[in-house]
Amino acid sequence: MKTLIKNCKVFNSDKTELYIDGEKFSEAFAENEADEVIDLGGKMVFPGLVDMHVHLREPGYEYRETIATGCAAAARGGFTSVCSMPNTFPVCDNAAVVSGILKKAEGAKCRVYPIGAANKGLGAKEIAEIGLMKEAGIVAVSNDGKPIANAGIMRKVLEYASDFDIPVLNHCEDDDLSEGAMNEGPVSTSIGIRGIPTAAEDIMISRDLILAEYLDVPVHICHVSTKGGVRMIRDAKARGVKVTAETCPHYFTLTDDACADYDTNFKMHPPLRTQEHVDAIIEGLKDGTIDCIVTDHAPHHQDEKELEFSLANNGIVGLESSFALSYTYLVKKGIISMERLMDLMCYNPSNILKLGRGGMNVGDDADLTVFDLDNEFTFEKEKMLSKGRNTPFDGWKLYGETVLTIMGGKKTYEKLC
Repeated sequence: MKTLIKNCKVFNSDKTELYIDGEKFSEAFAENEADEVIDLGGKMVFPGLVDMHVHLREPGYEYRETIATGCAAAARGGFTSVCSMPNTFPVCDNAAVVSGILKKAEGAKCRVYPIGAANKGLGAKEIAEIGLMKEAGIVAVSNDGKPIANAGIMRKVLEYASDFDIPVLNHCEDDDLSEGAMNEGPVSTSIGIRGIPTAAEDIMISRDLILAEYLDVPVHICHVSTKGGVRMIRDAKARGVKVTAETCPHYFTLTDDACADYDTNFKMHPPLRTQEHVDAIIEGLKDGTIDCIVTDHAPHHQDEKELEFSLANNGIVGLESSFALSYTYLVKKGIISMERLMDLMCYNPSNILKLGRGGMNVGDDADLTVFDLDNEFTFEKEKMLSKGRNTPFDGWKLYGETVLTIMGGKKTYEKLC
């Protein structure tokens, strides 16, 4: 199958055409040799996006999401590679589960890279079989959803994972301080919801930075949401600590004011913070302190969200809104460049996990995405491909709707006129 993509602008290039032969970008060929010709009418072609933090829920929670539906949602969001977190049932803590996930992902509309559990059963003591899982295909280890709370265990996980040249991704939270349902502050007090202090996140980030510096091994900080976290990561990087960090669109587009109506679509972990923390996250994205924008895509069944605020599950879906939110609120506002956004949503996550994604040269895998950057659209949850409908962005006016996604030379999403 030969595909010619013409009348386009290729990101970071002066090329106006792309050629695909099978699964790879190829040398130029005559238009009459193409099995399909795609005329993009001058739109820009970007490398396929990479999300290093998603919850695909399978195995065990297929009523929330499956690998197939999650990958379809990813393709609609412009992603060609996603990394699945291990809090499945059974937990992805051994080679058999890793292999099962990869088998299920064959033929899906997005590449799936499993992340293995750091501890068996996501527990507190026994380290998982990291070496065997690496052989089976994991690209990192994490207990995401739960912090690796014991400092001694965290040290061992960092040392062990570094032997296999894979990073540790930690959900930074001190559980002893984190018994609430939203950010601790004036809003939580006014509506009578027990709050979670920013100190719960900051304490654990500080610990992980100290360990990474002491051991001289890398650590990756998940979904940073606090001003203190950004400051500490910035200072650690300046000292040469091997730390990388991520945040999510909801942490630079929303504040805890959104929780005032008890809408559980605004309940997540870590929780939405105040404007000063939002401003710090934006500054961290701008100055390079934060390396990646991820979705922390967390689909839930409607019954798990339509509860009292304190009882509802944490998390929102994000694969289909992430790029548009990031482009609208960061690039169009002049806060960061499009080049910086591609670093945050493609190159950096690929480099941190050594995925080799993002290339658009001859011989590279033909992964690409096309967005409509000029026309505003309304994001509607009823049109989402994810099983989950737990989004706080329903009805938002955004720019950057996905027009086309190609993964390995095959169309995985195309907007129908």
